[in-house]
Amino acid sequence: MLNKNRHTNLLEQSQYKYSLQDVDEPNLYREIYPYDEIPKVAFNHRRVPLCMPEEIWITDTTFRDGQQSRAPYTADQIVDLYKMLHRLGGPKGIIRQSEFFVYTKKDREALLRCMDLGYRFPEVTTWIRAKKEDFMLVRDLGIKETGILVSCSDYHIFKKLGLSRGEALDHYLGVVKRAFDAGIRPRCHLEDITRADFYGFVVPFVNALHDLSDEAGIPVKIRMCDTLGYGVSYPGVALPRSVPGIVYGLHHYADVSSDMLEWHGHNDFYHGVTNAVNAWLYGASGVNCSLLGIGERTGNIPTEAMVMEYAAIRGTTDGMDTTVITEIAEYFKNELGYNIPPMTPFVGSAFNLTRAGIHADGIMKDTEIYNIFDTDKILNRSAEVAISNTSGTAGIAYWINKHLGLEGDEAFTKQSPLVIAVKDEIDSLYEDGRTTLMGNDELFEIIDRLSEKNKEKK
Repeated sequence: MLNKNRHTNLLEQSQYKYSLQDVDEPNLYREIYPYDEIPKVAFNHRRVPLCMPEEIWITDTTFRDGQQSRAPYTADQIVDLYKMLHRLGGPKGIIRQSEFFVYTKKDREALLRCMDLGYRFPEVTTWIRAKKEDFMLVRDLGIKETGILVSCSDYHIFKKLGLSRGEALDHYLGVVKRAFDAGIRPRCHLEDITRADFYGFVVPFVNALHDLSDEAGIPVKIRMCDTLGYGVSYPGVALPRSVPGIVYGLHHYADVSSDMLEWHGHNDFYHGVTNAVNAWLYGASGVNCSLLGIGERTGNIPTEAMVMEYAAIRGTTDGMDTTVITEIAEYFKNELGYNIPPMTPFVGSAFNLTRAGIHADGIMKDTEIYNIFDTDKILNRSAEVAISNTSGTAGIAYWINKHLGLEGDEAFTKQSPLVIAVKDEIDSLYEDGRTTLMGNDELFEIIDRLSEKNKEKK
């Protein structure tokens, strides 16, 4: 059968209508996932075309997946962070939605307070269990979209739920129908999609969802959940691990439009950000993230990372306020007591900090030499230099000038007597066995003492 593809405007041959393969034994892909060995990456050399959607965006799971891996936020903290997400996403709503729990009084209070703010973006959505009373709850709260868990790998269908594929499909369709009956737009979370039989279960299931959706006149969103971070994006990589293959397959064989496709990844194998970007590149409009990447195990895709990726591949921030990223990091550190690993990109204390004297020398001449971009403008964070026995006079001069706000003729140079005297004292501390970096208070004390001793201004 020939059909005109509305995405490519070409006549394409559609000779396959994938049907459910209701197998007796689970397909666990043991050659790829032996469990007692590191998972294998298999290739079949099939490549799919890039298909960047006209619009792409970020959705947020800070208050759902992010809240499953740390102490629960208070209602005030959720409201504060939601306001920051609104500012970060900008007037165009690049951060499109944020999902909430609704099970406790605190969760519902936070949700209602965020809705009362009247922001168009991020839209408040929920995540619920597949129970009738939960659908009624979110409907009564005025929620238009909710996430529903529909696990799709045989690991979950056979081992966790104790069902056959046919029984799982029927059960899931019944759950979605209850959402339609409540007037709720369902977002189906296809859990563990990177271990699922894609053409034997996933595509037939999504096609069945479309049939229900057409009957109800309510769209269904598909969230592709890389639950254990197995997804990879290498050219020619085979399913079930292929991120391009999953996005292309749902787009092409299940006719899921880009605006109804969303990627949710984890970072177990360090592929989180790369896989999310490839989901965009191959046809998904949405990528689901959490602030600082906080989530199950190794975490989710960091929201701040995808803000940067958006700007990189679109060539514009589209109104996003990237300086809010630094405010968010400070809030997590100061208000939530959360320890951000120092070398975390964009938010860690050492992200734009150099320890090497030769690098500090370059930064003194021009920060662009060793700073990834204008961090002052983009993140409201100046480049930093840490002081130790490897910092040299350049590092010390840069540190003094930055922390004392000295510029132009007032600034110290590598040759300034005070700088040399400070270096000599620091060197002597390390010769006596010191191994840690110099603290700011220590440096101020040394500078004040030596300035007074030598009667130097410069």
